[in-house]
Amino acid sequence: MTDRKLQVIPLGGLGEFGMNMTAIRYGDDIIVVDSGMMFPEAELLGVDLVMPDLTFLKENQQFVRALILTHGHEDHIGATPYFLSDIRVPVYGTDFTLALVDRRLEEYELEQAPEFVHVKPKQIVEIGPFKIEFIHVTHSIVSAVALAITTPLGVIIHTGDFKVDPTPTDNELFDLHTLADYGKRGVLLLLSDSTNSDRPGYTESERAVRPRMEEIFSRAERRIVVSCFSSSIHRIQLILDLSHEYNRRVAVIGRSMVSVTEIAHSLGLLEIPDDTLLRPQDAMDLPPDKVTILISGTQGEPMSALARVAVDNHKHIAVEAGDTVALSSRIIPGNEKAIYRMIDHMSRRGAEVLYGTMNPPLHVSGHGSMEEMKLLLNLVRPRYFMPIHGEFRQLSKHARLAEHLRFAGLKDSFIMESGEILEIDDRGARKSGKVTVGRVCIDSGSVDDVVEEMVIRDRRHLSEDGIVLPIIAINRHTGRIENLPEIVSRGFAVAEGGEFVDTARQIVVKTLESSNQEEKTDWGVMKEKIRADLKRYIVKQTSRRPLIMPVILEV
Repeated sequence: MTDRKLQVIPLGGLGEFGMNMTAIRYGDDIIVVDSGMMFPEAELLGVDLVMPDLTFLKENQQFVRALILTHGHEDHIGATPYFLSDIRVPVYGTDFTLALVDRRLEEYELEQAPEFVHVKPKQIVEIGPFKIEFIHVTHSIVSAVALAITTPLGVIIHTGDFKVDPTPTDNELFDLHTLADYGKRGVLLLLSDSTNSDRPGYTESERAVRPRMEEIFSRAERRIVVSCFSSSIHRIQLILDLSHEYNRRVAVIGRSMVSVTEIAHSLGLLEIPDDTLLRPQDAMDLPPDKVTILISGTQGEPMSALARVAVDNHKHIAVEAGDTVALSSRIIPGNEKAIYRMIDHMSRRGAEVLYGTMNPPLHVSGHGSMEEMKLLLNLVRPRYFMPIHGEFRQLSKHARLAEHLRFAGLKDSFIMESGEILEIDDRGARKSGKVTVGRVCIDSGSVDDVVEEMVIRDRRHLSEDGIVLPIIAINRHTGRIENLPEIVSRGFAVAEGGEFVDTARQIVVKTLESSNQEEKTDWGVMKEKIRADLKRYIVKQTSRRPLIMPVILEV
């Protein structure tokens, strides 16, 4: 790439939720924006998290200059440990974002300590041919930024995740003035968050949650248990303030909740009133009307603190009749069953559980709705527009919202998919080929973290059709079977001693007897022959395809 050519390559986060990662290349210099993960769908059995395939970056790692993080949510920073284990570059981010990354890195053993570059809003850094200004935006996590990336061909604005909150609880307003300034001077390309592009109007301010929370605190006669995302520092601050106001002590429960509140407090982003905190082991000893429990586990994750409390399996906390439980978070699609099961458990114990949509709200989104997206488009007025962060339907709706700008300088909108290259040069912008992208499944309990596609396929196979083990004892001297084969099955129902099992045994015997001497001495060949013959019989009889694993014992 020697001529003036700019490439924007989404490596994840387009056509899906999570795994947000974008490479921006000019000549021999690449910067990467965000390194996110996503939580697995139900069919990815036993997988803990999913991250983008880094093949393109590994192949070009001599050109990668930096990783720049917009904010500290897992879908933007979760894959950073894996990124840094392969590609060693400086990581730019705000203090809070880098503190969250650092806490994540404690679980991994990197050969070299990462190089963190701490930045503040309004700061400008130069990396190769790129000049990057960090712009404060409002979101459901503190210290979130958008990026204005000045390249030799023009300015790229990357919004990160945002909503335009006119009354943020920390009074740190969205820096619309800086974005408007760039818009006046001319913006080449806008990359903008599409998460709520199907929601009309405006997203409510974080302050809209306070009336509902005040009502809960004013009428609760016993313990109040509040669960929210541990990264929602504004929400945590509200719970601490109301607890202090209503003369309640607060026990913070759950590893992520404790970890993030410690980080936020140490950075001065969370104020904890004096004598408010309470040790978890003392929470059940105080009068119930003097206690608030702040706990992680809003999505009903099986081993999360709240899920354990719901079934009386927590060593310090229990939910009792008359307690009030407030789930101050959205129900992430796919988690409904686990969440409702958890709510059922707590309701069965006599607690009042508050969740879902209500007015005033118990939770507000951290992403802008249609009107905020239009506001940003109107301020930035880009020459080219590329919606990011969301599934295809959201990206296409966001692109339609920009159509009115055709009369104000917008030349084209690009609805891209992960891996597609947007190329811009002096002649204009166009889609130009693809790079290798995909999903890498991580199973953090396994010997090798990365789970191959074949392993997931086997797990799916086992979950649907079970396993059949034909066990054959063969005399090592004569090569003959000692007795009839055993047929052992799991997750595949067969009646012991029934006709089906008898026939299956006879098929195994027949396979062995019809094989020549050379085949009989090669266990690998024999196993394959037994598997093929038994599979044919089982499919014909049951229309099921269990995993068949012959076991040959030499006696």
